[in-house]
Amino acid sequence: MPLARIDLLEGKTPEYRSQVGLIVYQAMLDCLNVPKDDLFQIITEHPKAELQFDRNYLGVHRSEDCIFLQITLNGGRTVEMKQRFYKAIADGLHETLKVRREDVFINLVEVSKENWSFGNGEAQYATPAS
Repeated sequence: MPLARIDLLEGKTPEYRSQVGLIVYQAMLDCLNVPKDDLFQIITEHPKAELQFDRNYLGVHRSEDCIFLQITLNGGRTVEMKQRFYKAIADGLHETLKVRREDVFINLVEVSKENWSFGNGEAQYATPAS
């Protein structure tokens, strides 16, 4: 059920953007127990002026190639699962696309299952009313 929003600096190739999405999806499968084919991503490029961030917050030295990932998903994953997920993405982006690990910013937004509708105006995962 995750919805991944991936924001990065404009000028990347379609192949690069696609590879970022695949790395995020594989990490969700491997670390967060997301069902196969549960792939919903929005990948957006931005001009430099539209990506505002502190380049040294918490002692992490970010470059202009920082990639922002915001993933909305059902609550319930352990801290350990989330930590493995963060590392899998940072390592995957670094190994495959040479993205600096410092340039991978991830935010998870946890919601309950009834907050999703996958179409037809239905809440597919909501518990039916009694």
